[in-house]
Amino acid sequence: MESILNMIGLLRVLSLATIALGALYAWRLVNWVWLKPKKMEKFLRDQGLKGTSYKFLYGDVKDMVKMITEAYKKPINLDDDIVPRVLSFAHSIVATHGKNCFTWAGPRPLLHITDPTMIKEILNNYEDYQKIRGGNPLTRLLARGLVDVEGDKWVKHRKIINPAFHVEKLKHMVPAFNLCCDEMITKWEETFKGESSCEIDVWPYLQSLTSDVISRTAFGSSYVEGRKIFDLQREQAELIITASRSVYIPGSQYLPTKSNKRMKAIYQEVRGLINGIIDKRVTEMKAGKSSNDDLLGILLDSNNKEIKQQGNNKYGLSIDDVIEECKLFYFAGQETTANLLVWTMILLGQHRIWQERARDEVLKVFGDREPDMEGLNQLKVINTIFLEVLRLYPPVVAMSRMVHKETKLGNITLPAGSFMQLHTMLSHHDHYIWGDDVKEFNPERFSQGVSKVTKGQVVYTPFGGGPRVCVGQNFAMLEAKMALAVILLRFSFELSPSYSHAPRTIITLLPQFGAHLILHKL
Repeated sequence: MESILNMIGLLRVLSLATIALGALYAWRLVNWVWLKPKKMEKFLRDQGLKGTSYKFLYGDVKDMVKMITEAYKKPINLDDDIVPRVLSFAHSIVATHGKNCFTWAGPRPLLHITDPTMIKEILNNYEDYQKIRGGNPLTRLLARGLVDVEGDKWVKHRKIINPAFHVEKLKHMVPAFNLCCDEMITKWEETFKGESSCEIDVWPYLQSLTSDVISRTAFGSSYVEGRKIFDLQREQAELIITASRSVYIPGSQYLPTKSNKRMKAIYQEVRGLINGIIDKRVTEMKAGKSSNDDLLGILLDSNNKEIKQQGNNKYGLSIDDVIEECKLFYFAGQETTANLLVWTMILLGQHRIWQERARDEVLKVFGDREPDMEGLNQLKVINTIFLEVLRLYPPVVAMSRMVHKETKLGNITLPAGSFMQLHTMLSHHDHYIWGDDVKEFNPERFSQGVSKVTKGQVVYTPFGGGPRVCVGQNFAMLEAKMALAVILLRFSFELSPSYSHAPRTIITLLPQFGAHLILHKL
């Protein structure tokens, strides 16, 4: 009898413990999806900030997806403002609630920041304002590397990677740039079939060009390997964008959905391809073969030197780190340059006077000789053209950050866990900063440099800013100068009547329906 009573007592204790545990988790859930967001909303409004009212669990995600989907349904006119199409939700919110306001990314507040002083503070203080963590872990499968690490780990990665983008190292890559450009030009000429002009969608060719450049300069790999990596990374980017536009439910990454399985399969395949390239390179280095004339070789060499100098492997990058840096090389290096080139050709196809000025400069600098590093650095007109293209069509239209602790930003106190969106495109298209011709293509505005026109404000950030400014920007600009110089020497071009103007963001800013131009042989 006593044992039965003991058993009943034990069951009661277990039952009470289960109820208490269930109540605890229920409280945490209610706090996460309602109480805490409402408290944060009041905290922000009490400081004078305006924004949307929090909606249970989803916040503004549904409205955002609806507006983006609607904006991308049809193209716009060439003289239309591109901001309402590219940043439909943010544009509407800022117009309604002011330049510094907030919306909701699920149960977290998302502050939209356009104030130059605040942007400068955020970009310079990378320890407090970090890249966004949380959300669906699958979104990190595209590439991590330097853009993803924080604190001391970022310092280590940056120190080891910097030598790969030194000017003296880039000089040796110019012949590879030239070779890839010549191969693209040959493909274009083959489509003419004896005619003097031809309509071509240049966008896929420019993507292939920059992918090939990365294959040759970063990995020394075959074009077939490089093309495979590029195709997989492009598919991964589209899947990740889709995943990021829905509220993440913890644990949902383990569900065997078609999208989840495909993202994981791509991740493994890309890792396998890059790991194979690295293994071959490490074997060559152990055999005494020099391989520090491309980005991967320089990275491995820099990594080995750092480990030897410090006397401990922990001061270097692991093979996993190197793979992630290679994935980042491939995606960021390919995407940004392809974006810059395609929007440059579209704008020069529309503004033929600037195309002629650029061509005259290339002819004056190079004449009949092959473009080289010294000559590319003398292309001042083309440099101003690129600066203006990057202002109007920045590759990344916004930068995301978050704070892990309560943080003072200007006259605002941000609650712990707040997200921030630094709107590059909104800053680049602000008529209060750039003047009444802000929507016009006018490279002349950069004739005396960036700091002159921006008056020292942090309002021009196509490659980011602060200590975490893009390490590969010189690589991208040099490659773009080479490509445009070669194109201008061989062709004149104009927009085709079939061109549809439709800027769209899939990680970076690209032409949704391609870039149809009419090319004329020179």
